[in-house]
Amino acid sequence: MDPVEIAGPPAPIAGPGWQQKCPWSVPESTTIPCSLADVMSEELAKELQQEEENAFPETVVVEEGLFLTGDDIDTSSDLMLAQMLQTQFDREYDAQLRREEKKFNGDSKVSISFENYRKVHPYEDSDSSEDEVDWQDTRHDPYRADKPTTIPKKGFAGKGKDITTKHDEVVCGRKNTARMEKFAPEFQVGDGIGMDLKLSNQVFNALKRHSLSEQRRSARLHEKKEHSTAEQAVDPKTRLLLYKLVNAGILDSINGCISTGKESVVFHASGGSMDDQNIPPECAIKVFKTTLNEFKNRDKYIKDDYRFKERFSKLNPRKIIRMWAEKEKHNLKRMQKAGIPCPEVVILKKHILVMSFIGQDQVPAPKLKEVKLGSEDMKQAYYQVLYMMQQLYKECNLVHADLSEYNMLWHVGKVWLIDVSQSVEPTHPHGLSFLFRDCRNVSQFFQKAGVTEALGERELFNAVSGLNITADNEVDFLAEIEALEKVNEDHVQNHGKKVSTFQTDHGGPPIFE
Repeated sequence: MDPVEIAGPPAPIAGPGWQQKCPWSVPESTTIPCSLADVMSEELAKELQQEEENAFPETVVVEEGLFLTGDDIDTSSDLMLAQMLQTQFDREYDAQLRREEKKFNGDSKVSISFENYRKVHPYEDSDSSEDEVDWQDTRHDPYRADKPTTIPKKGFAGKGKDITTKHDEVVCGRKNTARMEKFAPEFQVGDGIGMDLKLSNQVFNALKRHSLSEQRRSARLHEKKEHSTAEQAVDPKTRLLLYKLVNAGILDSINGCISTGKESVVFHASGGSMDDQNIPPECAIKVFKTTLNEFKNRDKYIKDDYRFKERFSKLNPRKIIRMWAEKEKHNLKRMQKAGIPCPEVVILKKHILVMSFIGQDQVPAPKLKEVKLGSEDMKQAYYQVLYMMQQLYKECNLVHADLSEYNMLWHVGKVWLIDVSQSVEPTHPHGLSFLFRDCRNVSQFFQKAGVTEALGERELFNAVSGLNITADNEVDFLAEIEALEKVNEDHVQNHGKKVSTFQTDHGGPPIFE
């Protein structure tokens, strides 16, 4: 039998440069040289990118919604790549935030939410459908029970120990908490997210009363702001009246505020023209404030005046303010007719009184309190005031009722009287008391100014009124004044507007009511 020959690997062929290769060695990498133009070629870059995509086709998703995939995503834009990276980072941050929130709250009934710290971007694409509800809407509503409890018409549900009535403390508490949402928007009720709040009836009723009171208070503040005059401003209705005066040509322009007081605001205006009346070139607009704070305690000046007594009881408080402007108009006309220096009335529109301006070139005349006069001028001013008080009482049948150095102006060498809206007639139930107060103010001012001829308050009262009240002290003097007022008031109530029972000793006018 012939021996079988087994073929083996071919013997290596020896030759120049031949070297035996070990099968366990690292294969040598062959570097293909290329030019700079090939490196900068876009085609080469696309080929390399395609090779990388084939080597790593898709990223493995470890957590739902945590990593991005490479399908259907355009990465040609650097801005898109940056947004994708930022979104990826924010999703990782939100996942970590949820884990910390869950660890922090644990099984506690009162939980703390970290949702305000979530990273939300407007360009974030959602894989959910368009009909999916936002995460905030899917949270548990703390104002409602987990399972709606319906109480049947019979008033209770359940049996035995598990019976639940409509007066159940837990059910009523949750209903009261839910009803807090119906409070006024300006009443802050807070946020009870994550808390099962239960308000008792007593607490809910107290909050409801407070909410209603706050709502009424805000309405009053809004009304006061919209319908009242401020220190140097006017409300919309007053502004409309001023516009009408300008549009009608009565006033040419309104220049600004020159004085403010407790009851009114005075503006300077340039006069226009009227067909039946001459308007001075400079006018003063007295706007009575439509707030009622200053007029509530001053009704005694008008409610007992026979000229407005019947109308006073039938008007609401805001129309009474217009009556103050009307009263000043009538008083100024009486004074003007008697020749007493005072502003001239131009026109009256509701609570706006237009008068002549006491001053020059938009500069108001100074008050007697502010002006610096010599001894002779002060003495002359005193005799002018004394004469005007007598004229006011005897010819105009009026008592100023608020006469002082603050309501007297010094202009062109003489005294002018202003602010006569509170002036009353001597037969007013407090008319003589008002006159005595005016006499005291005038006497004290001129005596302090150094006028030696100035009379005392009691002598000045007798000189102005013509009454001869001889009392040794002020208390008895005031008692006789009150007695005279009482006699006159009783006479008026019995006989109406007739001559009073007492007459003046110096031929003064009889006192009417």
